[in-house]
Amino acid sequence: MIEAEAFWVVAPGRGEIRKEALRQPGAGEALVETLASGVSRGTESLVFQGRVPESQYVAMRCPLQEGEFCLPVKYGYSAVGVVRDGPQALVGRRVFCLAPHQTRFVAPAAMLTPVPESVPTRRAVLAANMETALNIAWDAAALPGERVLVVGAGVVGLLAAHLLARIPGVSLAVVDPDPGKRRAATALGLTFTAPEEAPREADLVVHASGAPEGLRFALTHAGFEGRIVEASWFGDSEVALPLGEAFHSRRLRLVSSQVGHVGGAMRGRRSHAERMALALALLDDARLDVLLDGHSRFADLPATMARLAASPGVLCHVVLHHPDA
Repeated sequence: MIEAEAFWVVAPGRGEIRKEALRQPGAGEALVETLASGVSRGTESLVFQGRVPESQYVAMRCPLQEGEFCLPVKYGYSAVGVVRDGPQALVGRRVFCLAPHQTRFVAPAAMLTPVPESVPTRRAVLAANMETALNIAWDAAALPGERVLVVGAGVVGLLAAHLLARIPGVSLAVVDPDPGKRRAATALGLTFTAPEEAPREADLVVHASGAPEGLRFALTHAGFEGRIVEASWFGDSEVALPLGEAFHSRRLRLVSSQVGHVGGAMRGRRSHAERMALALALLDDARLDVLLDGHSRFADLPATMARLAASPGVLCHVVLHHPDA
């Protein structure tokens, strides 16, 4: 048997490292030694705090998750590692996998996406976030020349803005009440604005703040027949919206975006594997390193996760499993 260690959420607000015994990989499977993993702060904080509603237990389940959201649960989906055993074409290669925080794991080879040589290991942990941002862009279906507002300068919001700003003629601004987010937005070449200075009459608003007031803000800043793409997930929280004001007279459209299905017109035309491969290729940009907000050792993850859950300003925190990461 192969020994491994994994991070488990054992009670709301409390995690621990548990030892595990792994079986040898079977046909079509691979053994991966983890180099680094990323903490997707928004979703993982809700899981860590035990705030996943029972109605979403199935929808929010990760591919290699163990346990249940009523806790304990082993959760996470941003692991980069090296294949140590399995199909010859993958042995020795760095791969990305939607896997929990675990020092080693066995996974179907079909779940492993090779990391481009030009993308460093630590930046590669952003792949799951980039995949979400790519799906948002597909759901948004932005047109050349549109006025776009992205509400929320977290990792997903900034990555979505990074992709949408590439569309010719698009006028895009990122808004966030935290002035500390300006540095990351500016490093990506994006226009950053405080809420009181945000432009109105947007053709497209992407909401990614994770806060109800952010979605209300998005509704008030969309122009006539504007589209609001909701990319946040509120867990078990209810959100009150001003749908009795100008929502109908302005003919606004509120559209959900969720990464579990390939979004927009690309559904049926791109597989999940193709979407992930594209997300990794899009990480070949050194400017994106500004989204990596500190790192810590895997052994410290119980304390680190508690700290991150209480720190809304954090971007992507990198968990180091191996000295080569």
